[in-house]
Amino acid sequence: MNDMAQLIEPLIPALRRYARALLRDRVAADDLVQDGLERAIGRWYQRRADGNARSWLFAIVHNLALNRTRQSSRRGPHLPLEAAEGVSCGTPTQEEGLKHRDLVRALQTLPEEQRSVVLLVSVEELSYAEVAEVLKVPIGTVMSRLSRGRERLRLAMEGATVAEAAGAPHLRRVK
Repeated sequence: MNDMAQLIEPLIPALRRYARALLRDRVAADDLVQDGLERAIGRWYQRRADGNARSWLFAIVHNLALNRTRQSSRRGPHLPLEAAEGVSCGTPTQEEGLKHRDLVRALQTLPEEQRSVVLLVSVEELSYAEVAEVLKVPIGTVMSRLSRGRERLRLAMEGATVAEAAGAPHLRRVK
């Protein structure tokens, strides 16, 4: 434990400078460094004993910064709570409530493998690679299940019948 502190502590100022250069936001950079240090300490046993602790720590901070950048690009701009004065979330309209109910019902009708992928990617915001690792399937399988699941949800939300949403062929009666 003492060895870890002696290796990490002198690197903190450099990590902070690097994080500030990456994020251009002092508070976010400090949060990033804290998260990086927390990850490094929690996974210290994974560090190669003959490896360079400095490059390992910088790699952790760099990867966390990339993840945050990707995450913020998906989520849109961040609005601090202080800047949100006067903004009201309000109660959802009746129509929004009905859409939410319909979406939950449509999700429940998806096959388990599609529902899992849709939820992990869309709700939990895992990357395709992370979902593949969680579900122990190839990335291509994740992408095809996600595509099919989203299409079924779209059809269900547009009011398609269960057979259409399931991809059943259109049959017509011949007299």
